[in-house]
Amino acid sequence: MTEERPPEALEQAARAALDKKAAHLVLLGLKGVASFTDYFLLCTGLSARQVRAISDSVAERLAQSGVQPAHREGYEQAEWVLLDYVDFVVHVFSPQARAYYDLERLWRRARPLPVPADSRPERTAKPEAAER
Repeated sequence: MTEERPPEALEQAARAALDKKAAHLVLLGLKGVASFTDYFLLCTGLSARQVRAISDSVAERLAQSGVQPAHREGYEQAEWVLLDYVDFVVHVFSPQARAYYDLERLWRRARPLPVPADSRPERTAKPEAAER
């Protein structure tokens, strides 16, 4: 079986997140696991300002390619911003929200995939669990 290649828009989203110094990027393949999307791109911003900057960067980069989110939520609170592009969903978390919701554990049946834009270990390592 050949390695699954994520859509170009998802690769652009990962690059845009990395441009704003997003931490702990994880790409999960959800085909055959979830019926509502094919991929999750998870990342962490270390402050509310950075969470917003990452989500803005992703949305702006994809808008330049004519790709708009079907749904966006959590921007004002900047704890967990969700950008739903139907084929993939971008989740931008604060460290506390990332540890609390632990989507990697919740979606443990999903396939971890290489992050398209950057596969350096310091960018893809799972964040330390924050106190709840």
